[in-house]
Amino acid sequence: MTTNIVSDAELDCVGLYCPMPIAMTKAEIERIEIGQVLKVEADDPAAEEDIKRWAKRTGHEILKFEKEGNLLTFYIKRTK
Repeated sequence: MTTNIVSDAELDCVGLYCPMPIAMTKAEIERIEIGQVLKVEADDPAAEEDIKRWAKRTGHEILKFEKEGNLLTFYIKRTK
């Protein structure tokens, strides 16, 4: 069962390495409205734990996470 989540904004961090994916995700989430969804794509293996840990710490909700080969895709809902 696959749920299609519509993102309100997208961030491409492919080819970037720590700390850029997390820094750019933080900056981009602040540009969208509360309740909106940010789609983040990255291929840095560290981004998986970094973004999950950041979302938990800041209270934003990861609605969906996909890993296809080296590509990591996060759908993050801004909660505050």
